[in-house]
Amino acid sequence: MQNPSKQQIDTILKSAKTIAVVGLSDKPERTSYQVAKVMQEAGYRIIPVNPNASEILSEKTVASLDEIDEHVDIVNVFRRSEFLPEVARDFLKMDADVFWAQLGLFNEEAYELLKDSHPVIMDKCIKVAYREMEH
Repeated sequence: MQNPSKQQIDTILKSAKTIAVVGLSDKPERTSYQVAKVMQEAGYRIIPVNPNASEILSEKTVASLDEIDEHVDIVNVFRRSEFLPEVARDFLKMDADVFWAQLGLFNEEAYELLKDSHPVIMDKCIKVAYREMEH
């Protein structure tokens, strides 16, 4: 598995406007919440994907990716690695550009499903990549 180059990732982040966050927790102490909050404060629109909450970060949640009926630039995933193939299959059914699995998450099957049709980033924190980006 090979992530895009830093330059490619910078380009993705600069052009993106909407990030669907799969597994976004409504608990402020959780990493997913903290990362999504930073990205929201940086100007990205966050779509929380969490079947157990109605609103996170002042945004209405959806239970799953298939409830999103608009274009999404990045799907940022905070689910355990074994769930990534399932999320990847849902990703393929929607209008989205980039599949991004957070730091510590990697799944070869999910990568194989997506690599020929979409940019795939795995085991990398979007917040760290954003902060390292040359603005």
